[in-house]
Amino acid sequence: MQKVTKETYIKWYEDMLFWRKFEDKLAAVYIQQKVRGFLHLYNGQEAVLAGALHAMDLTKDKMITAYRNHVQPIGMGVDPKRVMAELFGKATGTSQGLGGSMHIFSKEHRFYGGHGIVGGQIPLGAGIAFGDKFHGVDGVTICCFGDGAARQGSLHETFNLAMLWKLPVVFVCENNGYAMGTSVARTANHTDIWKLGLGYEMPCGPVDGMNPIKVAEAFDEAIQRARRGDGPTFLEVKTYRYRGHSMSDAQHYRTKDEVKEYKKLDPITQVKDIILAEEYATEDELKVIDKRVKDLVAECEKFADESPYPDKNVMYDVVYDQEDYPFIDHKIK
Repeated sequence: MQKVTKETYIKWYEDMLFWRKFEDKLAAVYIQQKVRGFLHLYNGQEAVLAGALHAMDLTKDKMITAYRNHVQPIGMGVDPKRVMAELFGKATGTSQGLGGSMHIFSKEHRFYGGHGIVGGQIPLGAGIAFGDKFHGVDGVTICCFGDGAARQGSLHETFNLAMLWKLPVVFVCENNGYAMGTSVARTANHTDIWKLGLGYEMPCGPVDGMNPIKVAEAFDEAIQRARRGDGPTFLEVKTYRYRGHSMSDAQHYRTKDEVKEYKKLDPITQVKDIILAEEYATEDELKVIDKRVKDLVAECEKFADESPYPDKNVMYDVVYDQEDYPFIDHKIK
């Protein structure tokens, strides 16, 4: 893993702050109905991505996740203007406006979604890793899912085959405590989700998901293990989301005081405090970063606002009737 330096902390601060403000803007425009459908925000979980990216090799490693997926592609190199345009349903978006909030995707930057089916990305993540191993590609797949998805049967099927075939994949449960709105304690007889790996003799363990250094260290060990050919790891990254499951979530399952307590662990504040304490930057220098972040968010909104909607015909370009499709007799009426 690259050494954690002054520059690392400055980058973490700017990246996490941008991700937070980017999604705060999405929440605002959602109320204005510029973004439609569902909207699941990542506020509070930014240290997971910051730490993961520090340990990854973005020239060959891949990532796949669930529907809380707006900032991950940005971290992996996708133009944030195109991500916001996708959420606005515009032609300049990452999927020409056809995917929307839950389906951000970039083959170029090795980000494979964005999946609306709960746990659907878990076997897909193992499949991507299988492809790399089969073709001799020295890449590792980071496969993220929430605590709710950890209850899916497909997780167990995937864990079994991933260990059997020693696939280069890191399974990451971003445990933010409540899934869609039900606490971990109410969905299983155990609250240590990481222990699910023990049944498959898969290296596993808990990680402090509010601290990017702890995340980076755990991811580095897991990624190096996978790259050596020693197979998968399962990490339960314990984090917290400050907003509801989605914009329609009334959050009756938790108190405002609980959220307030967790905000004392805000990863952005933690990193900022270290920067100031270690004199990596002054308050004035951080204000320059703050303004740069604010300006970039405004650019993203302007770009998305001014972009055209896709032509209706585009929707039909990816839906087709293949005349020579096997097993179907087109002569049958």
